[in-house]
Amino acid sequence: MRFLLTILLFFAVAFANTNDLEIKKAIIKIYSAAKEPNFKKPWVSKTIRSSGSGAVISNNLILTNAHVVANATFLEVQKFNSAKRYIAKVVAVSHERDLALITTEDKSFFKNIKPLKIGSLPQVEDKIKVYGYPMGGKTLSVTSGIVSRIEHQRYVHSGESLLAIQVDAAINPGNSGGPAIKDGKIIGVVMQGMSFSQNIGYLVPSLVIKHFLKDFSDGKIDGVPELHIFISRLENPAIKRYYGLSKEQTGILVNDVMPLGNSFGYLKENDIILSIDGMKVQDDGTVEFRKNEFTLAKYAVDLHQMGEKVHLTIWRNKKEQNITIPLVKSNDKVWLVQSYIYDKDPTYFIYDGYVFSPLVENIIDTGAKKDCTLVNYLDKVATKEKQEQVIMLGVLPDRSNRGNQALRNFLVDKINGKAIKNFKDFFTILSSQKDGFVVLENNFTKKKIVIDVKEAKERNDAILQMYNIQYDRSKDLR
Repeated sequence: MRFLLTILLFFAVAFANTNDLEIKKAIIKIYSAAKEPNFKKPWVSKTIRSSGSGAVISNNLILTNAHVVANATFLEVQKFNSAKRYIAKVVAVSHERDLALITTEDKSFFKNIKPLKIGSLPQVEDKIKVYGYPMGGKTLSVTSGIVSRIEHQRYVHSGESLLAIQVDAAINPGNSGGPAIKDGKIIGVVMQGMSFSQNIGYLVPSLVIKHFLKDFSDGKIDGVPELHIFISRLENPAIKRYYGLSKEQTGILVNDVMPLGNSFGYLKENDIILSIDGMKVQDDGTVEFRKNEFTLAKYAVDLHQMGEKVHLTIWRNKKEQNITIPLVKSNDKVWLVQSYIYDKDPTYFIYDGYVFSPLVENIIDTGAKKDCTLVNYLDKVATKEKQEQVIMLGVLPDRSNRGNQALRNFLVDKINGKAIKNFKDFFTILSSQKDGFVVLENNFTKKKIVIDVKEAKERNDAILQMYNIQYDRSKDLR
């Protein structure tokens, strides 16, 4: 009997070692060279080199983070216990979810690698292992930990709030994109760690990974849909009585609906959302996604793909109603300031030394000292009349613009008295001026910039040459 137990134990250990080796073979080191644009000086960029991790999944694809391959100009990948590097390319990227798929030009790279499968959402206190190539060495690193909590967190790369897994396994730079494994399957992808903390790291959970893969099944990325509303909680008993809710009824109050968003024409101010797809919305703005586990109510909408419909039970005029909302409008069209831009150069136009650009989140997030005026614009929504905010970033000093050379971050709302719809509208008007003056105005401060068109045209080439700038406009405007 003792001999039989010894044999069984031997085979169990052998199987575990074989399974662990197969996992290690599927863990990939990724080398990236990327062009990092300067959104304050949009004609300037620099090259940065970094490394990250990834895991081989089905169809000769490597799953990793979007921020590992963002703005990449050249990618290489390296297998476990191999010194050879293979040239790679990006197949799909979702900066919103901080996920990407890459592959190699030479498909022999995937020989003898068993693809890893995507597992289900783990439970709190489940034991996991994190694989990757972090700083501190060149070989594969494996750390152990447990799942601490599962809830919505802000993804640093995109600024979006999505479901995330918190773990206590050691995570360091270079781990990004590497998988967290439970029972031989990927339950999450290492996304970010928390500075000045004791082993607090976050994973993109398998639920979001599967959503990403399903989104890409048609060959393109559409993103994660939203209701595009502003809400407040109903934790105060008085406000619940004011709207005629019973003690048993819970929900969230709609404060405003974005004009270009999915809910416009379906939800109204003062509506109360009681449930989403049958999931009861709590007064604190959460839903129970598993027994005794709660996260933000947007979780119920996050589960959908773009183009699907979401079903809501609402309280309107003290009556319960059911409505269906098509999720067809993307998130980058509803805000006045577009979220972080990756994988393309900034848009700009230089006129008489004045540097103009659409206001994007990269500009607001540039520099240690943020302009509070610009930060406030992150909450402003787009309308049919105004879809994009134009900003004058700064001035390249010249005799033609003297007196205005200290101006920076001037928000342009009107050109020659006409309201600006978007940057393309602004560029078309400004570049078509033949003579006279151009008057740029800010609605809030009422300040004006006046440009002599003839003088601007005479000095423009000289200004560009003076500051060693090749083009007066970005590639997308040429």
